[in-house]
Amino acid sequence: MADKPQTRVRLRPVDLARGHGLSTQAVRNYEESGILPAADRTASGYRAYTPLHASALRAFLALLPGHGHATASAIMRAVNEDADDEAYRLIDESHSQLLGDRGTLRAVAEALRDLRPTETDGEKSDTASGSSSGAAFIGPLAHQLGVRPATLRKWERAGLIQPGRDPRTGYRVYDEAAVRDARLAHQLRRGGYLLEQIAPLIEQVRAAGGVGPLEGALSDWRARLSARGRAMLTGAAELDAYVRERDREREGGG
Repeated sequence: MADKPQTRVRLRPVDLARGHGLSTQAVRNYEESGILPAADRTASGYRAYTPLHASALRAFLALLPGHGHATASAIMRAVNEDADDEAYRLIDESHSQLLGDRGTLRAVAEALRDLRPTETDGEKSDTASGSSSGAAFIGPLAHQLGVRPATLRKWERAGLIQPGRDPRTGYRVYDEAAVRDARLAHQLRRGGYLLEQIAPLIEQVRAAGGVGPLEGALSDWRARLSARGRAMLTGAAELDAYVRERDREREGGG
């Protein structure tokens, strides 16, 4: 006796939305934007979704935390348009960005470690500046860092350091904050970072009120990167499940 054809499960927009905290309109919007594959229509014109659409929705929502809305949407559209290689390229690009962020975090953490004040450092700073206040002129500071005075002037033009001026002579005077910024810039330059990459990091130090508060921010930054990496794993698993289900349906003629 011939097997009876299996009845395909039909789902309403509310069936997909339920459990994800979404509105039915959001589900329809996802379909219209290509995040979900196109749905069939009933005789009366209503959308008829299937478990495949539910799998696509799970994949998209899992991709969001690791890749962001724009990239997650582009990944799903590529898969639904049979452009799987493009989807994988987008995923690779996100991983590359995460790796770059980890490298920046590591460079900043290493630079801050080198900037932790010690008694010896304080003595060197006072000796090099010729002042008990910790302020330094351009020549002694350049000598202390092992760079040319022209380099410090270049960093100043790039906004990395902000020296004051001696009211009597007009010479540049680097207070403790400027010396700190110069040392941080020096460490990051040694790590291969460009001036335009260093500038926003220096701004973070200034906004945090110094190196100490930024160390706490680095811990939060590290936790966010770890969470993003874990989210990428979850998103990859759900996307793989969706692609496998899509391929099975095609092979079965469903």
